[in-house]
Amino acid sequence: MLAQAVESYLRVRRACGVELKSQGILLRSFAAFSDAKGKHHVCSDVAIEWAGLGSVHQRAHRLGEVIRFSRYIRAEDPSHELPPPIFGSESCPRAVPYIFSREDIQRLVQAAAESGNHALRRKTYSTLFALLACTGLRVSEAIKLRYEDITPDGLVIRCSKFRKSRLVPLHETVQAEIERYLERRRPYAPFDNHVFVSLRRKPLRINDVDATFQTAVDKIGLPRGPGLPRPTPHSLRHTFAVKALETCPDSRDHITRHMLALSTYLGHCNVSFTYWYLEAVPELMRNIAERCESFFTGGRP
Repeated sequence: MLAQAVESYLRVRRACGVELKSQGILLRSFAAFSDAKGKHHVCSDVAIEWAGLGSVHQRAHRLGEVIRFSRYIRAEDPSHELPPPIFGSESCPRAVPYIFSREDIQRLVQAAAESGNHALRRKTYSTLFALLACTGLRVSEAIKLRYEDITPDGLVIRCSKFRKSRLVPLHETVQAEIERYLERRRPYAPFDNHVFVSLRRKPLRINDVDATFQTAVDKIGLPRGPGLPRPTPHSLRHTFAVKALETCPDSRDHITRHMLALSTYLGHCNVSFTYWYLEAVPELMRNIAERCESFFTGGRP
C-alpha cells in the first residue's frame, strides 16, 4: 500500500532531523487519494490530479512533495513514476527586507519604552526589541529564552528552527541591560522562568510582539506603503545580518570565513540563506557592483 511507503519515507526523513509536519499531512492525503483510485504506486496522472485540487498557489508545492517522495521510493521500486513538475517552481520570490538605520532602531526602542500603561510592559518590549537588534535572534528564539539560557558566555539558543542549538555571544553592555530588566521582571512572575513575560504572567506571544512592534513603527513614522518593504520584528534580524556583512573584509578567504561564521551565528541551516542578503539588499549589491567595476578598471578588487 502507498500509505505504508509514505510512513517509511517520513520515518527516514525525520530520523535525519526534518520535522515534516505539513509534508506528512500532504503525503498521507495523496496516499489516500491514490489508494481510492486503485493506484498503489505513484502514478503521474493521479499525482497531478491530486495536486490540482489545491489552490493555484499550492499546486506546485503539493506536487513537489510527491516528486520528492517518488524519488525516494523509486530507489527500491522503479515501478513508481516520477511526476513532471508541470505547475512550475515551488519557490516564491522573497520579499525585499526592510533595513533599519541605527537612528531608527534607537527611536523604535525608545517608542516601545514609552508605549503602554504598565512600566514592566514598556521595559519588556524595549528590552526585547533592543536584544533582537543587537543579536539577530529570531523572535521565536527570543520569547522562548529561559533564565538558564543566560550564561556568562552568552545566550544558549536551544533546538530552534531546523532543530539546531547554538551559543550567541553577548556584549557586556547587553548582558548588563538584561540583568537590569530581570531585576524588575523576576518579582512579577516568580513561578515562570521565561525571560520575557506578558502582563498575564505568561510567555510573550508572537502576535502580541508583532502588534506592539507595529504600534512603535507607527509612532516613529517609518515610511510605509505599496511597493515599499514592510518593517516587521524580523526586520531587526535582517538589519543585523546586513550590518555584519558590511563589515566583511575584502579578500576572498576572509569573505568565505565571514559568511560561514555569520551563517552559524544566525542559525541558518544552509549558508545559501546567508548569501541571499547579497542579492536582496540594494546597498550590498551596490557595493558588489562598485568593487567589480574597480577590479575590471584595474583598481583593487
